[in-house]
Amino acid sequence: MTLGIIKEAEGEQRVALTPESVPALLKLGIQEVWIEKGAGERAFFSDQAYEQQGARVSSRAELLKQAKIVVCISAPPDNELATLSAGQVIIGQFNPLGNAAFVDNAVKSKVTAFSLDLVPRSTRAQAMDVLSSMATVAGYKAVLTAANHLPTFFPMFMTAAGTIKPAKVLILGAGVAGLQAIATAKRLGASVEAFDVRAAAKEEVMSLGAKFVEVEGARDEKAAGGYAVEQTDEYKAKQAEVIHKHAMAADVVICTAQIPGRKAPVLLRKETVEQMKSGAVIVDLAASTGGNCEVTQNNQTIQHQGVTVIGNSALPATAPKDASTMFGKNIVNFAKILIIKGELLVNFEDDILLGACVAHAGEVISPRLKPAPANA
Repeated sequence: MTLGIIKEAEGEQRVALTPESVPALLKLGIQEVWIEKGAGERAFFSDQAYEQQGARVSSRAELLKQAKIVVCISAPPDNELATLSAGQVIIGQFNPLGNAAFVDNAVKSKVTAFSLDLVPRSTRAQAMDVLSSMATVAGYKAVLTAANHLPTFFPMFMTAAGTIKPAKVLILGAGVAGLQAIATAKRLGASVEAFDVRAAAKEEVMSLGAKFVEVEGARDEKAAGGYAVEQTDEYKAKQAEVIHKHAMAADVVICTAQIPGRKAPVLLRKETVEQMKSGAVIVDLAASTGGNCEVTQNNQTIQHQGVTVIGNSALPATAPKDASTMFGKNIVNFAKILIIKGELLVNFEDDILLGACVAHAGEVISPRLKPAPANA
């Protein structure tokens, strides 16, 4: 059985597996690991580094034809997906909840497609959770990006010229990205507060030394598996008022709130942005799904009445070496439950394999991708 690593599209700096992952895969009983020529170069991993760990450098066409398992970060182009043979396995982060075309194409080609952004939020699945891994990178880089654009310091300085007050940072959403943003902003010396609709986030926020901004009346759906859920209009009105007040006092706002498969909730209204401090910075990690900030433009940095608004959902690619290492470890940990004693075992009694499987043998598999019953 051969596992192949393909090169990502132009603009993506990461690679799905790094050289250090190759020996771990060979120990699982995979006979050969192939890497497309130059696949790791943008993440600073040479072809030679892969070869030294036992991998073979291959052309893309040969790899796609011969590899039983193909790993990548983003989905390959539709025309390449269509060339895969029935029964081939493809593993990556495909955003199937927001990319219906990929789901349809995976079904038509009869490949077995696993998307690791669908793994359940459980203790056992943590080691395979690419959303958490990449959110860690995004939260860290969001704060550094904000610091580079802010016209003031982050920490407090006491100098002969007087005292410089610390920057005030507001984090919207206290999931993995938000918590990492809190920790990073605190390390840089900022005064930090954070908002989240989930009551469970309060303890985590406070444990990092930040103040929790609380709005009463939130729906905290336990069945959502740790994700945020859609809120009532009454709650949204209260939320907007509280966030408006705290954002006006902030120097930096980091937006991280997302709901899987849905448009990102708008937490920062246009009128709020227009009343923020001149020189304030907003970094919106939810830009690709509409943004938490009403004026965000995806993949753009704009000025809106003196406020810098950065719409960037691809910050993990700006730290490609470590981000690739983390992604690769997620892939290896997933392979450990998919490959048993050198044999590929697609066992849907395993909740992780069931949850992560987009399609198999021409059918949609993951319960999260199937429509709800009509009487639900």
